[in-house]
Amino acid sequence: MQYQETMTLDDKLAISCKSAELRKAGDEEGASRLLRTAPLPPYIAKVIKEKVGSEYLINSGWNLSEAELAFGNSWLSK
Repeated sequence: MQYQETMTLDDKLAISCKSAELRKAGDEEGASRLLRTAPLPPYIAKVIKEKVGSEYLINSGWNLSEAELAFGNSWLSK
């Protein structure tokens, strides 16, 4: 999935609020899927890579655009 390189704080907040609405309505899958469209903060992505592994991040569907900007496009394979 292609993501925009940066997302405003307002955009991230809107995604979070909509995700919370979906979760409250009982749509856990939709809430999780929507939440993953917001960029995962680079420091969190780095910790997940170190603790769980690159493969998880690659297959998870998380938006890693901010981590790629911070660490480079090949950071998951290093």
